[in-house]
Amino acid sequence: MVMMSIIELKPGTKLAKDVHTPLGGLLLSKGKVILPRDLEILRAFLVQTVEVDMNTVGSSEGGSAYSTQEEQEKQIQVDQQIAEIINTADLTSFEEEYERMVTLTKKAFNEAMAFEVPVFELRTQFSILILHLKNYQVLHFSPRSIKRDDYMYHNAVLTALTSYLIAQWCELPQRDWIQVALAGLLHNIGNIKVSPEILYSTKPLGKTEEEEVRKHTTHGYTILKNVKAINEGVRLTALQHHEKIDGSGYPLRLEGHQIHIYSKIVAVADIFHAMTLERPYKSSQSPYLVLEQIMQESFGKLDPKIVQTFIRKVTQFHNGAVVELSDHRRGSIVFTDRDHPTRPMVAVEGAIVSLVAERQLYIKRVINE
Repeated sequence: MVMMSIIELKPGTKLAKDVHTPLGGLLLSKGKVILPRDLEILRAFLVQTVEVDMNTVGSSEGGSAYSTQEEQEKQIQVDQQIAEIINTADLTSFEEEYERMVTLTKKAFNEAMAFEVPVFELRTQFSILILHLKNYQVLHFSPRSIKRDDYMYHNAVLTALTSYLIAQWCELPQRDWIQVALAGLLHNIGNIKVSPEILYSTKPLGKTEEEEVRKHTTHGYTILKNVKAINEGVRLTALQHHEKIDGSGYPLRLEGHQIHIYSKIVAVADIFHAMTLERPYKSSQSPYLVLEQIMQESFGKLDPKIVQTFIRKVTQFHNGAVVELSDHRRGSIVFTDRDHPTRPMVAVEGAIVSLVAERQLYIKRVINE
């Protein structure tokens, strides 16, 4: 056996020793024959060297399951199957399809305990859901009700929807839109490996408990690493969505250029919905104040281009929208300043209120009328 650099490692080589993540979790087992996807996994966890069986170096054993062309053809077949299902589906309202998506996501997370994720079902239902996308407004859509233990699934679906939109707004290739949505849907799937007592605790967590929660990133990657019909960006998002541009995030303290674009998009959507969703033990925050906090996070934490695009797009269509201010007065937005998109001018009781000038006021919520 010999120590080999990841740069030199080739598919077909057999591991002579277990490979672990930086947090101590088992990544690849001794005796594992390296496949092309395993090389991606090792790079994702920034593993530099591994011990290998020299007798297998250079062998061609263990190629990938599909060639690139075969994978593409298989994906086309999947897309055609989904299209056929959608064409024959009985479509209802956005709210009803949303609730179906939440129920299916909960089922998928539970099945992931056995490392089985029903990606085809998830993609099909999400494809039906986005047929109603014009009825989804990021700043003021809220679920009808959220049960105590279902917050995670609502967050997953909303993060998927918003990530899908951000991918469009950032002009990613169309083939990435659904994959980015799946990244948003599955980014917290590793939480199923975290103790519910810790995950749903209403009390401040201790250091040991915080470390346990942080492991959901590596748990998520491990769950998804062999799942078919998702690309590596989806897997990396489960691992990287808490990384920060300045290298202060976790689990690997990656810096901006090392973080996958899917992860950067999902991080923005996830933070927004985590702070604006109503929970049984935590009140929702004003979406406009959350946007301001996200803007602050763009200085070193979140990708500034993605943040700016997100804020500009979700606020640009709100002229005329009826809103409630923090002092409980109601009015309508009459003008949005591009330099201050979260603080528009609002017509209230015959007067124009400038939220730029009156900083103590803010929009509490958008009213659906």
